[in-house]
Amino acid sequence: MIEADQTSVFAAFAHAAKTWPERPFLNVLEETATVYGIKSGVLTYAEAARDIAALGDRIAAAGYVPGQRVMLLMENRPAFFLWWLALNRLGLSVVPVNPDLRAAELSYLVGHAEPVLAIAVPDRCDDLRQAASAAGTPMLVVTADAALPAPSSTAQPALRDGDAEAAMLYTSGTTGDPKGCILTNTYFLEAGRWYAQTGGLCQLTEDGERMITPLPIFHMNAMAYSFMAMIAVGGCLTALDRFHPKSWWASVRAARATCLHYLGVMPSILMAASPEAADTDNTVRFGFGAGVDPKLHADFETRFGFPLVEAWAMTETGAGAVICANRTPRRVGESCLGTPEGDLETRIVGEDGSVATQGELLVRRRGYDRRRGFFAAYYKNSKATEEAWQDDWFHTGDIVRQEADGAVFFVDRKKNVIRRSGENIAAVEVESTLMRHPDVASVAVTSVPDAIRGDEVFAMIVPARKGADACSIVTWCLGQLAYYKAPGFVAFVDGLPLTATQKLQRGVVKADALALLDDPRTIDTRALKKRS
Repeated sequence: MIEADQTSVFAAFAHAAKTWPERPFLNVLEETATVYGIKSGVLTYAEAARDIAALGDRIAAAGYVPGQRVMLLMENRPAFFLWWLALNRLGLSVVPVNPDLRAAELSYLVGHAEPVLAIAVPDRCDDLRQAASAAGTPMLVVTADAALPAPSSTAQPALRDGDAEAAMLYTSGTTGDPKGCILTNTYFLEAGRWYAQTGGLCQLTEDGERMITPLPIFHMNAMAYSFMAMIAVGGCLTALDRFHPKSWWASVRAARATCLHYLGVMPSILMAASPEAADTDNTVRFGFGAGVDPKLHADFETRFGFPLVEAWAMTETGAGAVICANRTPRRVGESCLGTPEGDLETRIVGEDGSVATQGELLVRRRGYDRRRGFFAAYYKNSKATEEAWQDDWFHTGDIVRQEADGAVFFVDRKKNVIRRSGENIAAVEVESTLMRHPDVASVAVTSVPDAIRGDEVFAMIVPARKGADACSIVTWCLGQLAYYKAPGFVAFVDGLPLTATQKLQRGVVKADALALLDDPRTIDTRALKKRS
């Protein structure tokens, strides 16, 4: 268990390695090893400790110092965790990078985060070098097995008083540019501690848990919950390169998983497959995630033999505010998030700010330290931090309703964020990118429902010339943004709904998009959206 006196992610790992040295720590399945061209098999806690120590010595010898940031673009390779622990041991912070990001996005991240070094997979090194050049940032870029050059900058932007920065994760907002969430050691330690102690259907033991996740390890879910939870209880983590529906259950069995993490799209895809006699042939006690289709929830649990525990959290809230439906009896198939408990305080407010049974969810930690376990701040954006923490409550931007028994149900997102297959997409970011295309005079982007992905990106475009081609515009967009952010549908329109002050009427845009979805003139460009 993570002890109260541990002050860093590395210290928690070191405690686990001392307690359970011969236990498996990271497990690489043959399928993932083949995709990445790496070795399959298990790395024990003791073996990982030796590798991390050697890696830390390399980093220190090259001249890197506390307070510097290092970008990690390593996809879902297990080496990501070893680099993070080695850097954390030395007081450096990591900036995990989504490998689907492209030129404009990478340049923004490099310029904003001010990293001195990037560790990247070979085929993305040049992209990062070009991004650093465009941003005017003296960031060095090397592969994980290359010699480490001395830093070309002495900048230590991650230095802060007290609780040290362990990572900076970027989250999409409604203002266009992603916001950098400063996540401290306490943030990650609290996440591991919360998971290890929450109990109920998510009960973890110290008897050798084995977790499998196909979720991106550069997101908070895998870093703060999957990884830290396994460290807390001396468990083993199997991280897949991604979700492979056809081989998923074979991977679960090969990993001997006792628990797994999911996104709502996964149960939908798995339930679409024909039933098999081996559907219940697994050792999983529970799945932990969010967004399961309510119509499939009960049937999934009956078919595969374990509960899917729905939960709510955000990158910003970490373990400071988690709502989890891990107690029985449960409201299966009702989009129920469970009942807030423990140190979590919640308030639901209507549009006028008064307490309501349905409205925006506000959260904070009970006691003197209202922000314990939350993100520390938005980097270089104190205004956004203050707005998020208005009146000493964190404003989530999510609309929920609460019944008399305390059960909370997710309703909708207040923020103009499109959530496609678990990825948050800021409509404004997509709009600003599309506006750079010469054939686009103006544009509005919104979400439309997608049976598999939850949301899909819909673009209403006022063309700058006759003959503008939707597929050409989307293909160009794919070179500027991550594939999932590009429009999946395009409708050319004569004009956009605007207010008297020339701002988009977002509600009208959404209604228009839903009406246009079945219009034969709307172009379906989803086939162009493929991970490259």
